[in-house]
Amino acid sequence: MPFMSVLNESLRQHVQLAVLEGDEAVVVERLSAKHAVGVVSRVGGRLPLHASGVGKVLLAHAGQQEIDRVLAKPLAKLTPASITDPYALARELADVRTQGFAMVREETSAGADSVAAAVTAPTGEVIAALSVVVPSRTVSLSSLAPAVVAAAKGVSGAMRKMG
Repeated sequence: MPFMSVLNESLRQHVQLAVLEGDEAVVVERLSAKHAVGVVSRVGGRLPLHASGVGKVLLAHAGQQEIDRVLAKPLAKLTPASITDPYALARELADVRTQGFAMVREETSAGADSVAAAVTAPTGEVIAALSVVVPSRTVSLSSLAPAVVAAAKGVSGAMRKMG
């Protein structure tokens, strides 16, 4: 929570933590500012793996068998920006693994962009994804990435100390 709180207080937008469950990302925690952009997610709610920042991070690190299974299914077009081409999504997932974060621009809901990064267990396994959701076209997503990655690493480090 301290790492999520710092992001929430500095950006005054949504900060959320999600885990992989089946073919979806489940939001397990979210901090929101009073005037944050409207979003479809809520604690306990589910987000698509192919069209959300947390979903892309979780899917990118889920293993090739899981990726292939998700890519074999039709990918829903939630907004005009949603990626529905499995080859394009596979390339984007490779980029997520390479760069260490995902950027989503209005793929889940119009008017909302996000940056997400992986939270790892002491074993190095990706167990969650942390994201910031901001109003579209108000900030450079790549400029937010270092803070989101640092917060995710902070959460990962705190988990290592816990056990």
